[in-house]
Amino acid sequence: MNRILVTAAIVGATSSAFAQLTENFDVVPMAGWNLVNLSAPVGTVANWFQGNDTVFPAQSGAPTSYMGANFNMVAGTGLINAWAMTPEITLQNGAIWSFWTRTVDAPAFPDRLHLKMSTNGGSTNVADFTTTLVSVNNGLTTTGYPSVWTEFSGSISGLGGPVQGRLAFHYDVPNGGPSGSNSDYIGIDTFDYNPVPEPGTIAVVALGLGALMLRRRKA
Repeated sequence: MNRILVTAAIVGATSSAFAQLTENFDVVPMAGWNLVNLSAPVGTVANWFQGNDTVFPAQSGAPTSYMGANFNMVAGTGLINAWAMTPEITLQNGAIWSFWTRTVDAPAFPDRLHLKMSTNGGSTNVADFTTTLVSVNNGLTTTGYPSVWTEFSGSISGLGGPVQGRLAFHYDVPNGGPSGSNSDYIGIDTFDYNPVPEPGTIAVVALGLGALMLRRRKA
């Protein structure tokens, strides 16, 4: 198994003020997530599904405990446009995200996946997911999507402060489908989102505690 670190801005301290989100995909669909297939026309597979261990087993846990998607999400030839949105979470700079993904052992039809971010609260409007955190095989080559379980991870940056929003997996494959030249089968496993305080927040807290100790000594 491989690990790919997308960004290196990792903050060591953790925060109890914001909840961590971990999803192992033991059951698909997952509680609190919004799964939608906007492919047109929708194929014989209506939406994201429980992993099929006869194609490949899960990265961890039970053999089928991962989320899958494949070429049958659109009929004929067309754009596969499927979304898996997390529950509403607190997004802030320095928060760490990670997930594992792979395609089949010997891919002949390219797949593509994005992890995107919306800062518009609990919105499920795909137009709100304007920030791409990572793209897996953006160039749509047969060798660009890992054929063994590979971890992708990175951190949130560029926000003005903590905000409510969602992250979303976007299975986005043009010219996909059973008659298309792209799209095969992908799996996603062990997604984790760990919010941590911004460095500026840590400094303010430390400064406040220092001032409090100084006042106590003077008293």
